[in-house]
Amino acid sequence: MAEKGYGAIVGEGLWSNNQALVAMLGLCPLLATTTTATNGLGMGLATTTVLVLSNATISLIRNLVRPEVRLPVFVLVIASFVTAVELTMQAAFYELYLVLGLFIPLIVTNCAIIGRAEAYASKARLDKAIVDGLAMGMGFSLVLMVLGGMRELLGQGTLFHQAELLLGEGARGFGLDLGPDFQGALLAILPPGAFIGLGFLIALKNVIDKRVARLKQAAVGRRERVGKAAAQPVAS
Repeated sequence: MAEKGYGAIVGEGLWSNNQALVAMLGLCPLLATTTTATNGLGMGLATTTVLVLSNATISLIRNLVRPEVRLPVFVLVIASFVTAVELTMQAAFYELYLVLGLFIPLIVTNCAIIGRAEAYASKARLDKAIVDGLAMGMGFSLVLMVLGGMRELLGQGTLFHQAELLLGEGARGFGLDLGPDFQGALLAILPPGAFIGLGFLIALKNVIDKRVARLKQAAVGRRERVGKAAAQPVAS
């Protein structure tokens, strides 16, 4: 496997190979928990923690695990860290844990985590496996938070409502509130709203990618024209 630099790893995780917008993995928690930005960010941070720790562990043991049993071993490693994260959330963020409920233990079945373990961490050295887990987790968390924020703002007229569940009592009243007279769109906070919102985010990413590709192509064309002009002999 060709070695990728840290910049390329981060770029893939945040944008070009975003697990939610490109790979389309982990859609179950993404669609189910993003009723608010706080819920989305909480789930994203939990997933990122598991990604980083499992990637690091699998990278360390990659030469000790026989190919025939690698997937059961990977699942066991991931399940161990999910259990640790679940217990930590019960102790430190109990109210948020109650809100996210079953979707915390279901991180074990998140295809993004087992996918990164199989596709990258099992073949990469420790430092790059950690960076890959962090970048993929951050990209996934950003999508969760943005989608949750969109649905919350359109459906309830609030943004980061109950942020104290994640950030502590100091964040009480931190969010935006459009007031009791705001008439929200009920569709936004229902399951169809999650699918529609995710579709808009994917479409926006595709539009940006196409625009950037056209700009790069135009820049290359200008450089080629300048190079050809500079290569032509000057008439005496």
